[in-house]
Amino acid sequence: MLMDIIKARHSIRKYTDEQISREDLEKILEAGNYAPNAGGGQRSMMVAIHNKKLAAYVGKLNMAHFDRTHLAGSYVSKEQPSTIDDLAIKNGFYDAPTVVCVFCQDNFLFKTADAFCIMENMILQATELGIASCIISRGYETFESGEGRKLMKEWGVPEGYACQGFVILGYIDGQQPHSRPRKSGRIRIVE
Repeated sequence: MLMDIIKARHSIRKYTDEQISREDLEKILEAGNYAPNAGGGQRSMMVAIHNKKLAAYVGKLNMAHFDRTHLAGSYVSKEQPSTIDDLAIKNGFYDAPTVVCVFCQDNFLFKTADAFCIMENMILQATELGIASCIISRGYETFESGEGRKLMKEWGVPEGYACQGFVILGYIDGQQPHSRPRKSGRIRIVE
């Protein structure tokens, strides 16, 4: 059931070296491709990095200009530490062997909403397949360097597109995290 998959999904930031299969990656990308998108315009694209070495390289670009002083929170997880929790982390993709970059038309008003619908579909499909995942931000910053723009050109990303975020994929290193209790007062029904 879908609700079981939603409840089983966790943001994973510790990965084994084992690569996911191409077949599973294609299923995850298909789920992203069928995500809702504003006006049905399909103004986005996904570039999957199914290469651990290249994923690590782009993950280091993701962290190159990361400024922790602008963070709203100061602690994320003891079980799955983030770049907020551990200053020693130098790869913004946490050594996940596969990364999907989500690019959208930069001048489109609903680019962020479209991108997050794509990423949510992908992480739910990954969960169903037994693959760990996490959504990562700092897409603009990752590709604003000369190295980043070069990669976008090599990958055939059209002019005027910008990265909105990433989905990292792999197999969890360690135990599945425990779900935090839901805070009360977050749901209201008005009739």
